[in-house]
Amino acid sequence: MSGKKEANAPLPRMTREKAEAWAKHWTDSMTRTAKATLVPGTADPRASFTNCVGRQGETADDGRFTLRYSVRATLPRPQHADAVRALRDALKSQGFEIQGYRSDPGKDPANLLDAQHPRDRHSISAEDLDGDLLLFVVSTPCLLPPGVEQQQL
Repeated sequence: MSGKKEANAPLPRMTREKAEAWAKHWTDSMTRTAKATLVPGTADPRASFTNCVGRQGETADDGRFTLRYSVRATLPRPQHADAVRALRDALKSQGFEIQGYRSDPGKDPANLLDAQHPRDRHSISAEDLDGDLLLFVVSTPCLLPPGVEQQQL
């Protein structure tokens, strides 16, 4: 399969509820891999569902959506580099393409990771925040609710 996706290729199907549960599973896994502690109440996916927008600004009325789900976790700052490196290594072993990685105390954020799965097209990000906080983000590709006819653009 080439890197270009056909405009009207079938979209993956998932409900908003399942997408949220799936993203929560990923951020929980990221927290465990980093050996961090989830900060309760930091995930609010309802504000992170958006309509899909095509490459040329086109939108459809068939209910398709994306989800950007984020959580915060605590870990002593001296352990952030090891945590982000462990995430990078775990994602690589699961077939993710690492799109960006940094561990440089002279930069802000000092530790940063961006990865995307080439087949499923979901992406994962992790980075330092202030103090002992880490931010973990999961973003879905455009998803279509089950039972809905995909509108052709």
